[in-house]
Amino acid sequence: MSKRLFPSPAPWFGLDPATLRFLEIHQARAVAGAGRCWRDLGDAVLLHTPDDPEPFFNRLSAVRWADDAAAFDRRLAEALVLFATLGRRPYVWTVPGLSTPGDIDRRLAANGFADLGGGYDMLLVLDPRRERPVAVPPELRIERWSRSTPAKIPVRAAEVALVIADSFGMEPARRPGLEREVGAALASPDFHACLVRWDGEPVATGQRFTFEGASYLSSIGTRPGWRGRGLGGLVSRILAADSLDAGGRYVYLGVHAENETAIAVYRRAGFAILGGRSADMLLR
Repeated sequence: MSKRLFPSPAPWFGLDPATLRFLEIHQARAVAGAGRCWRDLGDAVLLHTPDDPEPFFNRLSAVRWADDAAAFDRRLAEALVLFATLGRRPYVWTVPGLSTPGDIDRRLAANGFADLGGGYDMLLVLDPRRERPVAVPPELRIERWSRSTPAKIPVRAAEVALVIADSFGMEPARRPGLEREVGAALASPDFHACLVRWDGEPVATGQRFTFEGASYLSSIGTRPGWRGRGLGGLVSRILAADSLDAGGRYVYLGVHAENETAIAVYRRAGFAILGGRSADMLLR
């Protein structure tokens, strides 16, 4: 029987406000990894990518702005100036029950922002190490990579980028940049990749960023021709178990709200939705 890591009930599983804000900042720091920067502004966290205008990598999160209308408007005006200085479209990631003021989405909408879709954070609440081991077919091989030597990085980065690009339908033009990003991450002690091969072919992957007692999992995907074999769930459980073995107290990931298939996979791997649906508020 699985061990419950957090006996308190959903949606926050007993996590206090300080821990929840820590996880918001932790995610920004993890994503910042290669070629990006992050800055704690005190009442928000800025994630910025100098060479990529993609809003997801140029955003404010962990927003804790004042409820007072005048103070809020002043802080929003300052944020708009900041984005203009960076040459980026203003983008604010809000989480109900965490971001303040409580009606921040309404206030942003009144100032020209639109919700692009949003998603959920999911927290590991069941220990996958207590589950019965899954039988692995002979065609399958699991590889774990961390702190790769310089000679191995190019080949490994290319294989991970191939799987991610195919899994998420990325445009071919973005793949070289993805290879550079993965390559830089593979030199970091905080970054760990899992690659699954089927008859030698790289077919599924996932990543974890583990530091300061928490692990953020990302880029868990399976190439289209190998879906339906439980590889996404296998990678999720491997990354989760390895995170716990590394001393991680909090293991979490993000998923798009409409991706019901992925949400179901993560639930079976021991994750549960943490809080409510976030909103991706982009200035129109």
